[in-house]
Amino acid sequence: MEYPQYKPQSDHLPLNDEELSTLDDMLIKLPVEAAMNIEALDGYLVGLLLSPQRLADLPGADWLPTVWGGDGDDLEADSKSENYPFVSGKQRKRVTLLVLRHLQSIEWQLNAKPELWEPIFSVAEDDKGDLVDAEEWAIGFLTAVDLAPEAWAPLFDDAVTGPLLAPIALLGGDDSQLSEADRARLSDPIERDALSRAVLDNLLQLWAARSKT
Repeated sequence: MEYPQYKPQSDHLPLNDEELSTLDDMLIKLPVEAAMNIEALDGYLVGLLLSPQRLADLPGADWLPTVWGGDGDDLEADSKSENYPFVSGKQRKRVTLLVLRHLQSIEWQLNAKPELWEPIFSVAEDDKGDLVDAEEWAIGFLTAVDLAPEAWAPLFDDAVTGPLLAPIALLGGDDSQLSEADRARLSDPIERDALSRAVLDNLLQLWAARSKT
């Protein structure tokens, strides 16, 4: 199965709100538990763009199927594994195009107008105001990290970049590896909101540092 390779200069229009909603709906309705929603996808794409491993050098087959939970090649012969989890090649192509356009839009915004970039986080209303939750986004980001763990390891260990990545690791990491103190922080909506809001500023700092290298 062939997939396009990401080309930063491709002539793709940014997704509007309706198209983002369409992409989210298409992913949610896929019959695969591992398929990403739009929040996880957004984090995943940012993680790919920030990775020390250049995305433009990475074959599309190495990262695109992760978006929808894989192509199901290990399914039984009568399950139409060629297009799984999609009902048709046309549907897969549509999702792929939307993903590539969103990816390019993120990179353009971070390069040209970083002050206008907003990650896609979950927001819940509370009597104290809006509470932001970046857990799904962080899970997506860490999925990108898992594609090149050895390349990412120095960034997590670095005295400067490590603390910037810490809120993402905490929000999207394995609960079983957390301390009691960290579990308590995540169970507090106010603490979770503060961690989630820190992700935005930290990511902009990471992007700025990346752009200088």
